[in-house]
Amino acid sequence: MENTDKTLQVLIADSQFLIIESLKILLQNDGRFVVNKVVTEKNELIESLNLRSSSLLIIDPALTDFEGFTELKEILSRFPELKVLVISNNISKRELQEYNSVGITSVILKTAGKEEITEALNAAINGKKYYSNELLDLLFEKDERKSSVAETSQLTNAEAEIVRLIAEGLTTKEIAARKFISFHTVISHRKNIFRKLGVTSISELIMYSIKAGLINTIEYNI
Repeated sequence: MENTDKTLQVLIADSQFLIIESLKILLQNDGRFVVNKVVTEKNELIESLNLRSSSLLIIDPALTDFEGFTELKEILSRFPELKVLVISNNISKRELQEYNSVGITSVILKTAGKEEITEALNAAINGKKYYSNELLDLLFEKDERKSSVAETSQLTNAEAEIVRLIAEGLTTKEIAARKFISFHTVISHRKNIFRKLGVTSISELIMYSIKAGLINTIEYNI
């Protein structure tokens, strides 16, 4: 039996089944880690951090119900000893900069191979920086913003409706119930909306939407 005193307790916050199961196998085979909990929502994450002494958090914020980087920063400030590895499907340059600003410096894509994931884990638990090669290229490339607002802010009808419901103050769960769609479908829509509009928080989203005429300030009492 492994000496649990030498193992690191890991908390996974994600909602993609194959990713979660793959991480469990990789961490188990590594021998240094024990996965003590898998969560899909922010409240579950906070509860687990309060109840368990997790050493490492592996998280995809885009697939949980975080409303922006401010909420993530607040959690990290409450648990300063917690090591964090972000692993996501897609990350923009702005998101990468935001992660860095809140103190998260180990970030990889879900397309990473075993070797890269292991290197990222080593960096995270040792408090060192690690970015996927693709993300390093993204971080250092010149900022070439498109001049056409239409190209960066074109939303589908479903996404525009999600924006209006967010402006009404509905939570992710409430939007899912209102639209008769899954919780994770709403999260996926929100991720696409944030990416298209270049925003990182609900307050930024609402301000952008007001300026762009996506929502009516009188109608939503903003």
